[in-house]
Amino acid sequence: MEKEQIVSIKEITANPAPLGLIAFGMTTVLLNIHNAGFIGLDAMILAMGIFFGGMAQVIAGIMEFKKNNTFGTTAFTSYGFFWLSLVGLNILPLMGIGEAPNALSMAAFLFMWGLFTMFMFVGTLRINKALQVVFGSLTILFFLLAIGKFTGSALILVIAGYEGIFCGLSAMYAAMAQVLNEVYGKTLLPIGEYSPLKSSTREKTNNEEIVYNKA
Repeated sequence: MEKEQIVSIKEITANPAPLGLIAFGMTTVLLNIHNAGFIGLDAMILAMGIFFGGMAQVIAGIMEFKKNNTFGTTAFTSYGFFWLSLVGLNILPLMGIGEAPNALSMAAFLFMWGLFTMFMFVGTLRINKALQVVFGSLTILFFLLAIGKFTGSALILVIAGYEGIFCGLSAMYAAMAQVLNEVYGKTLLPIGEYSPLKSSTREKTNNEEIVYNKA
């Protein structure tokens, strides 16, 4: 005779989302300060793209994989490699590897990332408001950059720069809210949590996961 057995498993791994969000946010702000026309595209931005925006997000994505978070794994790993790809587009031609991308190819590159981000935004509707702002503004950013590259409009690229600064700051807020809320054990910075529907096989409550097994 079968019976249901409830096994309580205490979560013992840290939340990797703040690492991925702060890496994305800080790098996005710096790049878009450049897009807005305040600074040049120098080694500072490229280094941030490789080591923080790129590698740190990939690490966060791997950590999300271990926590069985498909959304986090897909998002952080993808955007980590986006930053590495973007740096590669800038430095590979200087190393004699391939031709520098033209405006049309960059528009296609940015458009595809905008399309991907739009689908990821739909996923945030079941997570929290803070991520909805991050992914919603990021979708707009990618499409603005794609349009700017396609049309050659400097004005659109500058507008995208300011919008991108907002996007990056929103990601930084989402990251620091999770860190400070956990440290203080209460909501200091609200992120608009979504209350998911209970699954028939698995439910997560705070830091505890309850798994239903057949005995």
